[in-house]
Amino acid sequence: MLKTPKRYPDLADPQAHPRYTGISTFFRTGYTQDLAAVDIGIIGVPFDGGVTNRTGARHGPRAVRDQSSLLRRINGATGIIPFAQARVRDLGDAWIEEPYELEAALAEIAAFYHPVVAAGVTPLSVGGDHSISLPILRAVAATRPVGMIHIDAHCDTGDDYLGSRFHHGAPFRRAVEEGLLDPKRVIQIGIRGTVNAGDMWDFSRDSGMRVLAMDEFQDRGWAYAVAEARRIVGDGPTYLTYDIDSLDPVHAPGTGTPEAGGLNTIEALRLLRGLRGLNFIGGDLVEVAPSFDPGNLTAFNGASLLFEILCLLVEARFGPPTA
Repeated sequence: MLKTPKRYPDLADPQAHPRYTGISTFFRTGYTQDLAAVDIGIIGVPFDGGVTNRTGARHGPRAVRDQSSLLRRINGATGIIPFAQARVRDLGDAWIEEPYELEAALAEIAAFYHPVVAAGVTPLSVGGDHSISLPILRAVAATRPVGMIHIDAHCDTGDDYLGSRFHHGAPFRRAVEEGLLDPKRVIQIGIRGTVNAGDMWDFSRDSGMRVLAMDEFQDRGWAYAVAEARRIVGDGPTYLTYDIDSLDPVHAPGTGTPEAGGLNTIEALRLLRGLRGLNFIGGDLVEVAPSFDPGNLTAFNGASLLFEILCLLVEARFGPPTA
């Protein structure tokens, strides 16, 4: 080491360095591409070719990496110390060689994740737009359909839009059709906003998904949403996907498709913490668009939620922290 701490031995751990120092990685973890040395791999997916309106989520992974340096090592609410309980590493970016070919780009993403999953690494991803969840599911659900907890303003079960069936408003319809998701083990939380067609999200309900709209969430509360999520997914393998636009725009202005009347940050944190103990096999955080994000507010809240998801994945794999 060129710089060795002399006065404060605890600073030998790079995660204890002043938070404004160091090379930007997720939560200041080590960067590696050696999958044998990893339990939980955090991966950036800088792709927004599936966006239907405001672009910029391709810059989300870098922004969330930067803001994640503000997070410390211990979850003060749950006691989980993810970096002590698991080998958590930044695996870099699943960057795209053919970003202008939408279906080819999604195939590239899936090809990145297949060896990650085969190596026994639990993937935690940062997008990018929500279309990236489909190719990730093609890897983590390759051998059987999985359940899913989906927190979002939109169901993302649309169909063809302007000539494509693979945009960020359709990944979970495609995932059901491809046999990756068991729709009866899917819950979608926080759904709200205006639509152009009254039947826009009918596929969710018709296929058996539980749609917990934002009005119901507001009336019944986060604890009710937790209970519903646990009831729906049960103890089977479950994927967790979090769209930052589930938050109200006052907390997350930097996103492509904001909708008024969303979750506040404490509701989002309590909701995630309530999911402890479920059989999570992977997760993602998507749709942070830094160009619309004054003061890095969205990226910081995204990093904070990502930390909670990381804790869920660590606990799912290694159990709760020991006293």
